[in-house]
Amino acid sequence: MSVARRLIKCVILDLDGTLLNTDGIVCNVLKVSLGKYGKEWDGRETLKIVGKTPLEAASAVVEDYGLPCSPIEFVSELSPQFSDQWCNIKALPGANRLIKHLKSNGVPMALASNSPRESIDAKISFHDGWKDSFSVLFGGDEVRTGKPSPDIFFEAARRLKIEPSSCLVIEDSLPGVTAGKAAEMEVVAVPSLPKQSHLFTAADEVINSLLDLQLEKWGLPPFADWVERTLPVDPWYIGGPVIKGFGRGSKVLGIPTANLSTKDYSDLLAEHPAGVYFGWAGLSGRGIFKMVMSIGWNPYFNNKEKTIEPWLLHEFTEDFYGEELKLVIVGYIRPEVNFPTLESLIAKIHEDRRVAESALELPMYSSHKDDSYLRSS
Repeated sequence: MSVARRLIKCVILDLDGTLLNTDGIVCNVLKVSLGKYGKEWDGRETLKIVGKTPLEAASAVVEDYGLPCSPIEFVSELSPQFSDQWCNIKALPGANRLIKHLKSNGVPMALASNSPRESIDAKISFHDGWKDSFSVLFGGDEVRTGKPSPDIFFEAARRLKIEPSSCLVIEDSLPGVTAGKAAEMEVVAVPSLPKQSHLFTAADEVINSLLDLQLEKWGLPPFADWVERTLPVDPWYIGGPVIKGFGRGSKVLGIPTANLSTKDYSDLLAEHPAGVYFGWAGLSGRGIFKMVMSIGWNPYFNNKEKTIEPWLLHEFTEDFYGEELKLVIVGYIRPEVNFPTLESLIAKIHEDRRVAESALELPMYSSHKDDSYLRSS
């Protein structure tokens, strides 16, 4: 471990895409605005605009779509639409946990975003305790040049009165990572766009989500909320008829998954990081069962779409396609990862099963077996 890691004294956080799930709202606003020009937002600009200043992002969209307005005019058109949506932005999984943990352990925090300061204040006003948790808080319009220039991070360190080499930056975008490294800080990347981790070679570490952050690697107080290799999460709910999946669960893996359609759950899927979760499954007319599930692209098989693949931990003698399945997800086990062989993937899935089966006996998890959602029709 490097000396710099042992000397980390503060954490500098980005906002959009790192703490707040803004991507969906950005896409929705752009769909509406481009529609007025007879254009259709297809998401091809997403990688170009993530982490950029509003003017840079607008310039990319105006140029690529050939809009009959200037970038400044486009920003002026979008700003009120975005302002109307700030109240709807959810914190990303692990964001509240991280902020509360650092604050309670006396670790100084700065919030440094390319967004204008006014918009930062508006966004965080909808999240209890956030504003008071940061020693320093400022936007891209308060420095000469936004990310990928290091100005914003140098300014954060100066205001915190801490050497840049003692700062840990947490960022979701390439401009943010570039800026953090240019400031000679340690940088953890949490890519907000799927299947982009390979681009973040400059970061000191790349993680799947804030749930996977191991602060002790940086000499900071570790999280103490993991229980028997599981992390409790606020329960979330998903349900629908069981559908035929890829046909590989039983045939290839020897593991019969009860797949659900993702059609009505795109927002929910975007909200939760790819990984392995567990909880309880209610199957109409059959009962309630322990369940472990993967959400994501299953890198070994390289799915094109993000899927939900629950494994009900019970020996069924027949298929139940079409039957109503209700899931209550109560805990997290690990991020989605790739495997070198099919055998290693299968071994890990069975290890996940053992972890889930054991954890669901704990009162903190077993109490959710009585959730009324599981029995609702």
